[in-house]
Amino acid sequence: AMLRLRLLTWDVKDTLLQLRRPVGESYAAEARAHGVRVRPETLTRSFREAYGAQNRRFPNYGRGRGLSSQQWWVEVVKQTFRLSGVQGDGVLTLMAEKLYHDFCSAGNWEVLPGARETLSRCCQRGFRMGVISNFDNRLGKILSRCSLRHHFEFVLTSEEAGFAKPDKRIFQKALRLSGVPPELAAHVGDDYTRDYSAARAVGMHGFLLQAPGQGAETEVPSEHVLPTLSHLLTLIEK
Repeated sequence: AMLRLRLLTWDVKDTLLQLRRPVGESYAAEARAHGVRVRPETLTRSFREAYGAQNRRFPNYGRGRGLSSQQWWVEVVKQTFRLSGVQGDGVLTLMAEKLYHDFCSAGNWEVLPGARETLSRCCQRGFRMGVISNFDNRLGKILSRCSLRHHFEFVLTSEEAGFAKPDKRIFQKALRLSGVPPELAAHVGDDYTRDYSAARAVGMHGFLLQAPGQGAETEVPSEHVLPTLSHLLTLIEK
């Protein structure tokens, strides 16, 4: 192998797992169960607005601002419904708590094509593996329920680390956890700024998962671009 790598770290959302359906559809189904009718498209739009505002006001799930990630999310969900014209704090709280727990289940997530096989093959080749994700502390449970958790030595979320990608400190914390120097580590993710360039800024290697035709970043050499996850071992072993 050309690249001498000991550690592979992974982003999760849209790299290994994706939502089975748009957020608005899940929220609309929950609303229907409470006799409330709202259009999924309206909810998806409101969700983007509510999430964006909450994230600007309380970055990284309110970590360091006295909020738990559950409180943070419950407020996002309630605000999503309010912006969509749904009133009534009692029903809003019920729906928000229920959705917070539902998104922890495997039912709302699907494993991306090639992910299981690629993770298994990387483990077989003897790579040590971990997760670096801008996610709240439900992530370990979600990975377990999707039968992926066993591949990883550690699951480092931004909530736990106190820093979100592209902050160097979350990558440095992962390297400390594993005891592997950055030049022997590579990070795999789908976001140019948060995954690829952030990992390279701490001296790690980077691989960018990018379907053909997605706004190709000129700065990314082709040998760092993964059209699918299945290409990873081929590139490492070139």
